[in-house]
This record gives sequence, C-alpha cells and structure tokens, in this order.
Amino acid sequence: MSHFYAFVRAGSSPLTPSCDCLAHRFGNAADNGTRERRYPTDMTDAQWAAVRPLLPVPGWLEGRGGQPEAYCHRTMLDAVHYLVDNGTKWRAMPADFPPWDRVYAFFRRWREHGLIVEFHDRLRGKVREKAGRDPEPTAGVIDSQSVKADAVVGADSRGFDGGKLVNGRKRHAVVDTLGLLLGVMVTAADTGDRTAARVLLEQVTDVHHRLELVWADGGYTGSLIEHCLAMLALVLAIVKRSDDMRGFVVLPKRWIVERFFAHLMRSRRLVRDFERRTASAEAMIYWSMTLLMTRRLARTRPASA
Repeated sequence: MSHFYAFVRAGSSPLTPSCDCLAHRFGNAADNGTRERRYPTDMTDAQWAAVRPLLPVPGWLEGRGGQPEAYCHRTMLDAVHYLVDNGTKWRAMPADFPPWDRVYAFFRRWREHGLIVEFHDRLRGKVREKAGRDPEPTAGVIDSQSVKADAVVGADSRGFDGGKLVNGRKRHAVVDTLGLLLGVMVTAADTGDRTAARVLLEQVTDVHHRLELVWADGGYTGSLIEHCLAMLALVLAIVKRSDDMRGFVVLPKRWIVERFFAHLMRSRRLVRDFERRTASAEAMIYWSMTLLMTRRLARTRPASA
C-alpha cells in the first residue's frame, strides 16, 4: 500500500505559502500559480482539510523515480471531479484547470497504480467512523445496473441485456449498509449476475475479511449461495419480491444498493458508459464516490436543540 500525506512531515515551501499540497511544498506547482475555485465540484477548505491526509504520496517524493509534479494536487482532484460530475469530454476541460492531457495523465496514473481505490477506501473508512460504525463492514448488498454504451465502447466489452433491453455494459457492485462502495466490476451487459458475482464477491472478501453477510435479489439464487458459503464463508441472503406485490415497493436492504445506483446517475459521466476500457469505467465510479464522501466528511451536523 502506498504512503499517504499523513506520513509526510509537516512544513511548507517558502515559495507557496498559499497551498499545502505536496506538489506545491516540494514540487514545481508554484510555477503554474493557483486558480480561483468557482465550480460546485471544487473542494471547500473544509473538504480539503478532511481529504488531504488521505492522499497518496507521489513516487518522486519517495525516491521511486519521476519528475516533481508541476500541478497542484488539490486542483487535479477538482479537475477530475468536474469531469465526472459534469460529463464533459477530456479535451473540453475548462481553461482554468491544467491542460487536459495532464489531468488525464493524473487520472491514468491513479487508475493503473490502484491509487484511486486506496484513496476511496480510506475515505470510506473515515465516513464510517464519523457515522459511528467500525471502519470494516460485516454486511453488504450486491446488485447490478445495465447502462447504454457510447460508440467508443468496443464489441469485446459490450453486450445486450435481454432483461433490461440495454445494449452496453453492466455495473456489478457491492455496497455496505450505508450505501458506500465496497467493490465494483464492469462487464458486458450480457454477462450474468451470478457469473460476475462469483468473481466480484471473491475480490471483495479478499479485502474485507470481516464481511459475513450479503443481501441480494432473486437473480443471485442457485449454486452461487452454496459457493459463497463453502468457498468464501459468506452468507448470501436472498430478498425476494412477493408475488402479490403491485407497483413500487421498497424491499428490505435492497433499497440501499438502488440508492447507490441512483447516486451514480447524478454524475453525468456515468449516465452512459463513455469509457473505452472497463478499468476506466470502474475508476470513474470510484471517483464519483470520492466526491460524495468528501462532502459527507466535511459536513457539519446541526446542533441539537
């Protein structure tokens, strides 16, 4: 696991007293100045103070090679959050952010080295602690969401979901009981839920060793239940819709993951799958969740009367 800002000694560069990110303190970000924060996705000072200790330390600062970064880390986070939330193209990045290719290089580096997942997981732990929960969950909910794919998505990673009548990709996700993401896998839309769940649940239980119960809908019945119990020591509980139910009915536990998918639909980049690679599609989901959790961490609870 990478080192994070919390492991770096406090201090500031005399060149940049206005920003305390590592690119300003020890890199070359001072050469590019600072930008005015003007978009709804820009972090407030309270949000930055909450997430700053959780950011990964750059390789060049730890002697692992590379050039000192030339752009502010806070600005880079704001740029990626802007793209995910507003659904813009990389080349249409507003001019007050760093050049689009530098922002994409930042996004790609965090994707390839797993830094976005580590950053996301540390944020989730802090949000759970703030809610009075243990950082590691013991229960979760699994489900899938099919979304249409853009023309850039190749035939090797797209398919047709006959149940939802969607030509595109499918997002398989496991969330905790707060609706926070534990693991996600993007596949072609014609991939079966049980087939994907075998792989995804194995990945999730490898990371979250305390996970012992997962709720699912009727699409996850069959041999998957026995497989989870025998191979993963995981109880897969099926929450079924009664045959006599009519119209919309809130089902126990399943509404949690549905709320998670509803949140993804509020990020315009995720309304349709625009990514050439499934790894990028998964990274976009993690970035969307970091924006949500950053706001939750900085939110102050109203004083009780």
